[in-house]
Amino acid sequence: MTLNEILRNHAFTRGLSETQIATLAALASEVTFEENELILEKDQRSQSFFLVVSGSVSVELRTTAYAVSVQAVGVGEAFGWSALLNDHDTLFQVRAREHTTALRLEGTALKSACHRDTQLGTEILERALGVVADRVKATEIRFAEMCGVRV
Repeated sequence: MTLNEILRNHAFTRGLSETQIATLAALASEVTFEENELILEKDQRSQSFFLVVSGSVSVELRTTAYAVSVQAVGVGEAFGWSALLNDHDTLFQVRAREHTTALRLEGTALKSACHRDTQLGTEILERALGVVADRVKATEIRFAEMCGVRV
């Protein structure tokens, strides 16, 4: 399957125009991660935005003593949204839960493409805000569970 076909069918990019899909495909590269592989480290400068194609990852809150899974991100979902912001470090770490394939979009190049094509920029922004909202909700649920609040 070509990058264009993958992007055309991915839930995050579904419905974008063929021109917008072609723009993203030119920026995308396919990457694979093995089970338990650390993809993003806490406090690491975010550089890439990822679209999960197969498998899944765990977004984790990491301390020196333990890690808590905040959210599982699977096929059709995205992670690494902080790469869309200027000089923003990751708050969570991300680890592959199983063999996982994703499309990696370099954040600076994606931001530039969004500035050149403001319609694409608006679409990416709105969709990325959905990813952020899902992460906040997952964090709230996990925190409530840790505090003994029934969710």
